[in-house]
Amino acid sequence: MNTAAADPRPLAARMRPRTLADFVGQGHLLDPSGPIAAMLRSGKLHSMLFWGPPGSGKTTLARLLAEATHSVLQPLSAVNSGVREIRAAVAEAEAARAQGHATVLFIDEIHRFNKTQQDALLPHVEEGTFTLIGATTENPSFALVNALLSRARVYVLKPLDESQLAELLHRTLQDTGRGLGHLQVEMALELQRTLLLSADGDARRLLNLLDLVVQLATPEAGVVRIEEDTLAAAIGQSWRRFDKGGEAFYDEISALHKSLRGSDPDAALYWLARMLDGGADPLYIARRLVRMAMEDVGLADPRALDVALAAKDAYIFLGSPEGDLALAEAVVYLASSPKSNAVYAAWKKVREAVKAGGSAEVPMHLRNAPTRLMRGLGYGHDYRYDHDYPDAIAPGQVYLPQALRGQDFYQPSERGLEARIRERLLWIRAHRQSPNESKTHA
Repeated sequence: MNTAAADPRPLAARMRPRTLADFVGQGHLLDPSGPIAAMLRSGKLHSMLFWGPPGSGKTTLARLLAEATHSVLQPLSAVNSGVREIRAAVAEAEAARAQGHATVLFIDEIHRFNKTQQDALLPHVEEGTFTLIGATTENPSFALVNALLSRARVYVLKPLDESQLAELLHRTLQDTGRGLGHLQVEMALELQRTLLLSADGDARRLLNLLDLVVQLATPEAGVVRIEEDTLAAAIGQSWRRFDKGGEAFYDEISALHKSLRGSDPDAALYWLARMLDGGADPLYIARRLVRMAMEDVGLADPRALDVALAAKDAYIFLGSPEGDLALAEAVVYLASSPKSNAVYAAWKKVREAVKAGGSAEVPMHLRNAPTRLMRGLGYGHDYRYDHDYPDAIAPGQVYLPQALRGQDFYQPSERGLEARIRERLLWIRAHRQSPNESKTHA
């Protein structure tokens, strides 16, 4: 009987490696010089966290490590487990230890445990009741409590590259026991590469897509010939790795922002396309573009803000996909514009000065004096109306509170329009200090 045909599990489950030697990828951890290889040579596991994208082998690696160290594997999923399940696992681990067996407690998606659930693990990890292996797609720095992080070493798993996925594909096609059984699959090299690219570094996705494309094809005499249209139907709308609100989301918006700041329109367009392709909210991106126009372009080119706002309005009016082009135009304009964060920096300095300086009094000459009493108290006294002086500058007049006089919060750059603003402000400051106080009229 054909083993593959009799096994109802998905192809990805059937093809899980049985030994560490069969494991594909993560050479930086498993090669002889890698930390996990060194740990295995010592014969003793320590608690660890596997952080990596889906399909990088986190669950499989945990199982193989338990087998390699002859430990009892207890799997839990944080999606449907809580403190009660943790207590039950602790009881089983203590019973196993009494019989001389070590336990590996593997918790998938450990980032879904709340603080109380994570804290419930701490004393047992500390006492060595079990060796904890947690798997997460989220940044452990944000998803896990510090006490747990200090007791477990974090290992970063990487997405599989094209050559590693090709090796896995070749193994699967050649494995007549666990793979596709008696079926012989014929697929042109360019179609194989399309399949590998669609997997996007995810071994599970690769095998699931292969399984689906074989099911969609019609075998003839035990041979399945994969055609382009069949592969396209299986792949469908295959999203690249992206997690709205997760690590990939913030990494990619950071890459977009920094590409704009670095004046690289090609890179900025790429990250824009990646985010839209991954399902990011286009209006979220539009809001970030408005922020970038103010923060990184600033007054070096004030039109950048107009362009960003117009792109937002155009997207609202057109929607996708036509409105995506408006975002692309804004991205290119912002990336190509001269850059200045002078206003952004000045605003931060002013806010810090306000917080540090308390409620500084408004200088008397700047105060409004609508009543006789206020005028008698000196409100508005000695104020000079700037339009009464040449170039609309009242010489010697100051506008900051006493404690802050002489501060230059805004320091324009020498790029774009801001270079002209800089010249203008230097000229104004020089004329304001001029001793000439003659008025233009009485």
